[in-house]
Amino acid sequence: MTLLDDRPAAPAPAPVRQGFGGRLRDLGVGVRCAVAGGREGWIRTLLTAIGVGLGVAVLLGAASVPTLLEERDARGAARQLGVEPGGPAERSDRSVLLSDASSDFRADSIDGYLVRPDGAHPALPPGVDKLPGPGEMVVSPALRELLDSPDGKLLKERYAYRDVGTIAPAGLHDPFDLYVYIGSDELSTDRGARRFDHWGHTFPSPPMDPVLVLMVVLACVVLLVPVAIFIATAVRFGGERRDRRLAALRLVGADVRMTRRMAAGEALFGAALGVVFGAGFFLSARQSLAHVEVWRLSAFPSDLSPVPVLGLLIVLAVPLAAIGVTLFALRSVAIEPLGVVRERRTRRRRLWWRLPVPAAGAVLLLTSEAVDSTDTFAVVRIAAGIALLLIGLVLVLPWLVEAVVGRLRGGPVPWQLATRRLQLSSTAASRAVAGITIAVAGGIALQMFVVGIEDDFTKATGQDPRRAQLVANADFPSGKLARRMTDEFGRSPGVRKVVGTVDTWAAAEGARPDHYGYVPTVTLSVGTCAALREKAELPSCRDGDVFRVLGTEGGATSREARHIARPGARLVVDDMEGGGKHRDGVRWVLPKETRTVPSRSDALGDRFTGILATPGAFDTDTLHNSMTMAQIQVDESVPDAFEHVRNVAFRMDPSMRVWTMHATERDDTYASILRGLFTAAAITISLIAASMLVSQIEQLRERRRLLSVLVAYGTRRATLAWSVLWQTAIPVVLGMGLAVSGGLALGWLMLRMTGKPVTDWLVFLPLVGVGAAAVLTVTLLSLPPLYRLMRPEGLRTE
Repeated sequence: MTLLDDRPAAPAPAPVRQGFGGRLRDLGVGVRCAVAGGREGWIRTLLTAIGVGLGVAVLLGAASVPTLLEERDARGAARQLGVEPGGPAERSDRSVLLSDASSDFRADSIDGYLVRPDGAHPALPPGVDKLPGPGEMVVSPALRELLDSPDGKLLKERYAYRDVGTIAPAGLHDPFDLYVYIGSDELSTDRGARRFDHWGHTFPSPPMDPVLVLMVVLACVVLLVPVAIFIATAVRFGGERRDRRLAALRLVGADVRMTRRMAAGEALFGAALGVVFGAGFFLSARQSLAHVEVWRLSAFPSDLSPVPVLGLLIVLAVPLAAIGVTLFALRSVAIEPLGVVRERRTRRRRLWWRLPVPAAGAVLLLTSEAVDSTDTFAVVRIAAGIALLLIGLVLVLPWLVEAVVGRLRGGPVPWQLATRRLQLSSTAASRAVAGITIAVAGGIALQMFVVGIEDDFTKATGQDPRRAQLVANADFPSGKLARRMTDEFGRSPGVRKVVGTVDTWAAAEGARPDHYGYVPTVTLSVGTCAALREKAELPSCRDGDVFRVLGTEGGATSREARHIARPGARLVVDDMEGGGKHRDGVRWVLPKETRTVPSRSDALGDRFTGILATPGAFDTDTLHNSMTMAQIQVDESVPDAFEHVRNVAFRMDPSMRVWTMHATERDDTYASILRGLFTAAAITISLIAASMLVSQIEQLRERRRLLSVLVAYGTRRATLAWSVLWQTAIPVVLGMGLAVSGGLALGWLMLRMTGKPVTDWLVFLPLVGVGAAAVLTVTLLSLPPLYRLMRPEGLRTE
């Protein structure tokens, strides 16, 4: 070394201390750099704003869920029938006779009522200006659209009434709600109609099952953490180009702190613009809710309004987070006047400080247990544990990518280009994969949890759809109706078999109520011999026979049947008050030749106990308060066989209810949570894919000059395209491996809190496939920009 000057060095100037105004001025310079950075600067700012805007839109949507649920519940409660503590309402000028007119059409449910006002000023349901008259109906917009469509031809036969009005949004759950009010002059209390004089009733909601609380908490964290990671990634778009510009500012006299504040100001502008974009994306997306239904979930645009506190928190937190992320990213970057010291060989990433984060999350989950929704502290504790475990995967991923790619050697030229690029700098690649890693890990855990608890919320009904798939019943007795049901249903296309009965109850003549006011009764079912054989094992049967079915030995209904239904006993049938006091009660003597037969499980899964009678033994036309039922077996290979049966039922009596039998049924709350979960998951996966595409394009723009130089020196474009593919694939493969291990661990911890075992360790396979498909799609979409960036114009510089 040669000594050029032995004079003592001049002391370094003391750093200039700036006040609050100076700090704001530095932020303003950063904002000006973002605004006045020319075409390149605006492209970079717009990429950041679009990325942040997508995340903000999702966060605003999540903040609107409480309002959405509250508005839907309020409208649902407003159209409930008003319930009086003292029983049915008295006939008045405001009273209305109502009967259920609900129906199903293929996979859709249609709700509504038959209405008949008692006076000139009837109580109106919400969203309806005037009740329809006889032969008229008022429908929801969605039902009218379905009726007018080619797919609604069969439904039009069922609702062949004159359309005289539209139900306003105040009377509907959502824009796709199928609802109808039908005017009828045949309603009466004798035929099952009920009288009401007001609308609106709120039923107390039971507390949510603790297992479902865990499911909701897991879903919220799993779906929102990737959004936060994506926003943090978006504010770092264009980091390398920004750092070179900051080096120029150092050259003209700015110190390190000033340049960092300027960088924060540039990120602040992009994030603030992203908040504006996010609000625009959110408003545009919620307008589409009136026309789009995802997993049977939709809402009126006005329902999606963020909770004010949460909305304000998002608007303030996102720009502040952008400043924090930028300052954190610059901690290891030395911005000097002559350049940015970023590409020198840095220290290897350390694992020791990364592992405690997921370990802390695991400890929180190991020491927690299932809770109800009222235990706020426990819910927060579980949510924190899930979030720490997922965020820990993001912290471990860069170390894993660096550790693996540092050992890769040799291979084809595209592979070497990709691995060398990752060896020089794997940070951007790790950031791009972080979102999909968390999404897949959370999805695996959520799927494991759903599969593990499904048996608790899906139970066998005991019904046998092989014997009958449909059940139709009317709340008034009629032997003629039962015979008509058997005949007309039997002629319906696709119907193989119909079993029709009239069911009522019978008590011993002279029986007195006990101290609880209860009069012992037994069920009386009247039908043909073919129908009765579905309820009991009959050795022989002909019209005029009567049978006594005792059911389960020792059961309460069996004891009552043995005591009341003795051969030769005098009975009172269809007696509302008991003891033979009801003037409409029918007196009947049970024939002495009544035989006792064993019970048989019917298609509904019920075992009958009571009296079975053929039409020749008991005249059902004398009854007033009973039920007519038909069990219908259809050939499901016949197109729309179910709809033809429902049309026949509606034609016979619009208030006749027809429902489908299922061998299993799922809890409604569990099913609604699953629908919401699938909807949110679809939105999150779409967001992650969009984020990866934006990030990929941003990285290609950063390397535009390098790509153009390589092409100018004769590198094949296909070689560079495969190189880009491998640069994406290597971190993705490592991220998927980390996601599988982390997701399985999180799923096991969540199931452990419910005391459930893991029923499927291979549940990760479909989700890994979805993640790989998303990456492949993003890579293919990034190829056109890649080929465009390889043009010679990329060699130009300023």
